[in-house]
Amino acid sequence: MAVLDRFFLINSIGLGAGLAMDAFSVCVANGLREPEMPVPRRIMMAGIYAFFQFAMPLIGWVCVHFIEEAFSAFRKFIPWIALLLLIYIGGGMIIEAFRNKKETQDDESGGVKSAALLPMKTLLIQGVATSIDALSVGFTISGYGAFAALLAALIIAAVTFVICLSGLKLGRVFGTKLERYAGLIGGTILIVIGLEIFIKSFI
Repeated sequence: MAVLDRFFLINSIGLGAGLAMDAFSVCVANGLREPEMPVPRRIMMAGIYAFFQFAMPLIGWVCVHFIEEAFSAFRKFIPWIALLLLIYIGGGMIIEAFRNKKETQDDESGGVKSAALLPMKTLLIQGVATSIDALSVGFTISGYGAFAALLAALIIAAVTFVICLSGLKLGRVFGTKLERYAGLIGGTILIVIGLEIFIKSFI
């Protein structure tokens, strides 16, 4: 227990950084798609991903302690769910990008049509898709008490929030330069993330 206490903060930060990488990539894609995204929207978006990264480990912890057998059976479906959700969102972004390109070509002004803001529904789906694998962290922190598990989840959420803000900033910087291809690039990134989560589950 002493070793756990000594390295608790380091372990939690490490878990947060590792779990946040998919959300970071999604934030880059979203920043590419919305290069003019204002600060309040960036904070809101990062907060959504941070919330799910907070909730999923806790849900996993509860499942391990109370319904371990059922949860163990459900674990094998997690990569499939993440893959399907991200293909759904990424594919939609790619289709929309081609649709906007065609409309731009038909437009006599020849300007680049701005993509519509991602709706809250899409952001929530992204939050679930990029954090659902964090359910398995319930096994990693299963030895923690309730307070320690809550604290670990809060640290994971804080790390995710900071990393997501960085991803949105990075995507925004490149989005102003790649606006014409932002939807295509962003959608491709989401699909690749889904495939990465899916393939990683079998390695």
